[in-house]
Amino acid sequence: MVLGGRLRRLREAGNISREAAGEHIRGSHSKISRIELGRTPIRERDLVDLLGLYGVTDPAEVDEFRRLAQEAGTSGWWHRDNDWLPKWFDIYLGLEQAASMIRGYEPRAVPELLQTAEYARALIRLAHPAESEDAIERRVALRMRRQEILTRPDPPQLWLMVEEAALSRRIGGSAVWNEQLDRVMAAVEQPNITVQLLADHVGGPALTEGAFTVLRFAEPDLPDIVYIQQLTGALYLDKRADLDAYRAVANQLLVHATPPECTPGLLRALRRRQPPILRHPTGEES
Repeated sequence: MVLGGRLRRLREAGNISREAAGEHIRGSHSKISRIELGRTPIRERDLVDLLGLYGVTDPAEVDEFRRLAQEAGTSGWWHRDNDWLPKWFDIYLGLEQAASMIRGYEPRAVPELLQTAEYARALIRLAHPAESEDAIERRVALRMRRQEILTRPDPPQLWLMVEEAALSRRIGGSAVWNEQLDRVMAAVEQPNITVQLLADHVGGPALTEGAFTVLRFAEPDLPDIVYIQQLTGALYLDKRADLDAYRAVANQLLVHATPPECTPGLLRALRRRQPPILRHPTGEES
């Protein structure tokens, strides 16, 4: 996407149409569009030809574009799971790794980047009851590996607004739930992580149809992207009208959320008022 954005700027600066650029590399305007949006890789031959068309002749600058193209063609660590990983989620993982800020709203469960392995395992078993234990463990491992971005040398800022009801659901039972609350309390001690809670009476779900994530990037060529996961796919929104709408909702939720410094105390209070344990006829907790 970074490479495509830079190529788009060069083309527009030269007042060259997508059609003309496509013909120059023996392609079409739609191919140029896909390259500029980061939806398809670019061959080195096509890159060199486009740079020549756009007037880029400095060897150092050409080498920088070649480096970007090579990086764009490198598979991420998660590609080892491409035998089961949906393409629409593969895209999100790349964006998540590149983001400088991840801002999200979650009404259903503890956000994935803050989940413990046991909590994640319980959720995944609920969502994929027919899968083998090996398949479930691969999903858990992927989720845990994603969390490493929060402790890397240059971590993104993570800013989450979470419904009280999401944190109240004792997914996996009392022991798993208590460990999960401990994980969130430890996470908010990190300078790059902010969690704000929305009390049940606020009615956050009435403001938006469900969870969403806004990804922001340090690279100026990349716009913010709103990610909305669905049951069998996902939406990636980057049009200004969509971004403005979701920023407005996020700001409205922020107004109603408790201040970040109150989060640890609220989590401790949530633990103290644990709901009564309900048991199924099998004897398992719910």
